Amino acid sequence: MSTKFYQLEQNESYALIDWLGDSLIQENYEELELAVRILFKKEYTNMILNISKVQQFDGFGVSSIRKATKICTNELGLFVVVSKDEELVERLDQAKIENLTIMNTVQEGVDAIYLNDLENDFEDESDANTDEYGIDGADYGDDY
Repeated sequence: MSTKFYQLEQNESYALIDWLGDSLIQENYEELELAVRILFKKEYTNMILNISKVQQFDGFGVSSIRKATKICTNELGLFVVVSKDEELVERLDQAKIENLTIMNTVQEGVDAIYLNDLENDFEDESDANTDEYGIDGADYGDDY
């Protein structure tokens, strides 16, 4: 009998992985990696992992979060972990996962994703207005 470890909720801008179990460990971390791969194949680069129910967490859990974070940030997306568990958050901080975003609530994670998307859009626009030398492409007329 297989146990469902997570529930997926998908919308236009992000996917939510709601972790149902109370552990993210060697015995089940592959389920998280599978969920991330499924979402990535569907072109999701913004993901929220809600692990607020998790009490048991090991190096395999840390590793799967590291991989998911890298997958999302490589595509200018954001991988947000939601947890209020101070020990778990401390463990993730100690793992020094580059670009990891940890929030207290799913809503804060959603807000972080929208902010990240806005920043990316803004950077795209400013890149479009500069030439290959980084010079602003605005037309200054004959005065300059």
